[in-house]
Amino acid sequence: MAADCLVDTGAILALLNRQDRWHAKCKDTLGQLSLPLMTSTAVLTEAFYLFRRDRVDMEAAWTFLRSNALVLAPIYSAELSEIHALMSRYWDRPMDFADATLVHLAKREAIATIFTIDHSDFETYRIEGKRKFRIVPGRRP
Repeated sequence: MAADCLVDTGAILALLNRQDRWHAKCKDTLGQLSLPLMTSTAVLTEAFYLFRRDRVDMEAAWTFLRSNALVLAPIYSAELSEIHALMSRYWDRPMDFADATLVHLAKREAIATIFTIDHSDFETYRIEGKRKFRIVPGRRP
């Protein structure tokens, strides 16, 4: 199933937690995007780790995952050297593994739009070293 937007951990957390200051903005943004959104297992691992102490949020994450709003893009062993190169290139940020998988998927899947609240990092990252991401939603919650 094709996707035209990647989704990062922060946007998932904000969507599912009504107390998050980004919740309303992310909910509105989701309504404007074509589904499904693409993500990686690294992003889901990060989200479930952050939800580990709140059963309500964890169950909301499972419901969201099963809703077909997300498609998981595989990361293959042969691609790990490219992800390592990305993390090394952005060492000064530093780039975490989940972000690296999304930047890699942007290149591999030709997707330039990312649904994230992590503007500072994704404004820095480049697809194939040159193209900027289109970040949604805007900077202000």
